[in-house]
Amino acid sequence: MRRLFLFIALAGGALAPAWAEQDTAAVSWLERIAAAAQRLNYSGTFVYQSGGQTETSRITHLVDGAGQREKLEVLDGSPREVIRMNDEVRCFLPEERMVIVERQEGRKAFPARLPASLSDLSKHYRIRMGDLSRVAGFEARQVILEPKDSLRYGHMLWADTGTGLLLRARMVNERNEAIEQFYFTQLQIGGAIDKQMLKPRFDAAPQAWQVHRARTMESGADDAAWVFRAELPGFTRSPGMKRQLQDGQPMTTQYVFSDGLAAISVFIEPLAGKRERPQPGMFSTGAMSVYKRIVGDYGLILVGEVPPQTLKTLGDSIEPRKGQ
Repeated sequence: MRRLFLFIALAGGALAPAWAEQDTAAVSWLERIAAAAQRLNYSGTFVYQSGGQTETSRITHLVDGAGQREKLEVLDGSPREVIRMNDEVRCFLPEERMVIVERQEGRKAFPARLPASLSDLSKHYRIRMGDLSRVAGFEARQVILEPKDSLRYGHMLWADTGTGLLLRARMVNERNEAIEQFYFTQLQIGGAIDKQMLKPRFDAAPQAWQVHRARTMESGADDAAWVFRAELPGFTRSPGMKRQLQDGQPMTTQYVFSDGLAAISVFIEPLAGKRERPQPGMFSTGAMSVYKRIVGDYGLILVGEVPPQTLKTLGDSIEPRKGQ
């Protein structure tokens, strides 16, 4: 379970003419939502629901001359904290006395759920305006993104009409049933943010905690070693990256496939010399699916908030290139 947590934790201009097919007001709202989460100061409590599980967290976000700083504290169950300074992320796991440190570019945590560039979303989602409502005491404007195919899920977003900050995000399946959602229950937008609120509650002195620095390096040369036979329209593959998920373990290769909103992380792990091997199969809870497959001396683990069949189609198409 701890290794699965590590895999999941690491899994994350001018508009194109295709916007002409969309509700231009809805597109403008998406731009406001994407910008607001990056530029505003805010502090509040939100609820996350998925697969019958509910979790409450407190978030504080500050933008100043040093860039973006953020603290996310999980309030239910096992205590956890995530401290972010621009692209550096520190995840505190006090029960294990461990801090995981890594760089995460383009991180999409609530309420920053939208990508910086929105120009390609309209190729695979129908984007339209919804109704006005209220969320956490704020008047909210709804924007709906309906998938044009079965490869991805739909999204409903509610944003503060005054600032554009995302207040609620709901992911829905093909039957329009909610499979994952985030929503604020209490929120302050703007005003002074006490910088003490951004500091970790836990003493992470080196002598008291194990500090794991997730090593990452670009590995474009490895791209030629693997063949991805399935094409997922709209999903762009990142260059391969080498990650060391645990100290003393071999490097794992990671690829990310994304359409700008949905994302799939592919981990390719050497199994030579290992006693324990991944158990092949599919596991799903809420919007999250995990697919495991063994190919020769490698274990493939795919993690993504996409329909299980999308994950399986991609996973079954991955093979080592002949002669490698």
